Amino acid sequence: MKPLQCLIPLMFVLFAFAVARKDNMGGGWSPIKNINDPHVKEIADYAVTEYDKRSGHKLKLEKVLKGETQVVAGVNYRLTVAAADGSSSNNYEAIVWEKSWQHFRNLTSFTPVEFSEMKICVFNVFFGRRVREEEAEIGVCVSKPKGPKRGSSSEAVVFSPPDSPTMKSLFKSKPRTPSDIVRHTRDLLRLTNRDDDKTAELTKNLREMKSILYGNSESEPVPEACAQLTQEFFKENTLRLLIQCLPKLNLEARKDATQIVANLQRQQVQSKLIASDYLETNLDLMDVLISGYENMDMALHYGAMLRECIRHQIVAKYVLDSPHMKKFFDYIQLPNFDIAADAGATFKELLMRHKSTVAEFLSKNYDWFFDEYNSKLLESSNYITRRQAVKVLGDMLLDRSNSAVMTQYVSSRDNLRILMNLLRESSKSIQIEAFHVFKLFVANQKKPADIISILVANRSKLLRLLGDLKIAKEDEQFEADKAQVIREIAALEPRDIA
Repeated sequence: MKPLQCLIPLMFVLFAFAVARKDNMGGGWSPIKNINDPHVKEIADYAVTEYDKRSGHKLKLEKVLKGETQVVAGVNYRLTVAAADGSSSNNYEAIVWEKSWQHFRNLTSFTPVEFSEMKICVFNVFFGRRVREEEAEIGVCVSKPKGPKRGSSSEAVVFSPPDSPTMKSLFKSKPRTPSDIVRHTRDLLRLTNRDDDKTAELTKNLREMKSILYGNSESEPVPEACAQLTQEFFKENTLRLLIQCLPKLNLEARKDATQIVANLQRQQVQSKLIASDYLETNLDLMDVLISGYENMDMALHYGAMLRECIRHQIVAKYVLDSPHMKKFFDYIQLPNFDIAADAGATFKELLMRHKSTVAEFLSKNYDWFFDEYNSKLLESSNYITRRQAVKVLGDMLLDRSNSAVMTQYVSSRDNLRILMNLLRESSKSIQIEAFHVFKLFVANQKKPADIISILVANRSKLLRLLGDLKIAKEDEQFEADKAQVIREIAALEPRDIA
């Protein structure tokens, strides 16, 4: 007899023996004594909710009728539940696999009770016969029911079950948990530094991690899985390894990695941002991300990661206080438009997100910061740079937390000169943004003498310019502000000079 012909009967006999003995072996099903246990009710609620999410139905749990458990790398719950869809009530059999110590659950089967009769189709797998449309995956099929047609509200939904240790050992490996995926990814990242052949496998893992965190077209992300992934990711410097290996990955893998890092900055585990704690002791990673603007291939990926990291106040403070802050004035003017724009977005985020930290930074670094800001941004030869810079300046100065800095800025005749030049720009966008800063000079009730002198000397030109200043869309607040500025300038007299 040929080896394959010997193997098939032997495997079938072993499998049949295992199935026949399952109730007498470890891992068999045991009845649940108290079906009113709150945890059992919680499992049933999860099963119905998850079924609704996957199938698009709107069942509501009524009660648990009976149930069994099976210990298998966790616990399988096989529950018979009554659930209603609003018009009628039916009984269903649900199987849920739970690993409570990992906060993990998975609905593996949900069927109307009249559909629950199942038969083993081992020969279909071994002989490669085409599985009928109504059969379930890998070795299990559902007998075609009498009654409602496929697609009706009573249609059986069978998912790939991890509940049978025997089936799993013969046909399918144990499903990987989010922690398993992260650990494997970490190992691959270490190997990637020495072995480029691992990048394909790494790319696949990154795609799986992204799917867990963001969900997909068929399901939303599961909070428990996200928490598990987050906890494991910030162990053993996985983030550092990923940032270091990013240049070796292909474009799609880089995009996935960037989205993973971005998402993890917002994930809370037991109301705690684990990412913030990790970055607090690994702030030097920001040095790598900021320097990424000098690498055309990595700039946009590292820039996006950096913006998400500075969501944490401790990280933003580190960057603001570091020598890197001065580099942004050059990055914003890089010849590559995309990179310059990305650097500008990061720069704006640094100056806008954490109010108290920014106010402290501007107070301590006022002189050099605004010297650079005026000369390199507001007086830049690049139109886009000027337009963005004057808008960010207005946002900064109009923020209440920066009131002391605003008062200092609008008391400078050099600053006033720059804003008056911006008011004369041919671009309406720049004129409008410049006006919002210029009005602060005029509204200052403690204007220095040299400021009043400049305003009086240029009064006629300013009144004419402001009179012609219009915006495309009618804005009552803008018109009111403009009228007030015109009145203030018109009322100024040389004798007001102290």
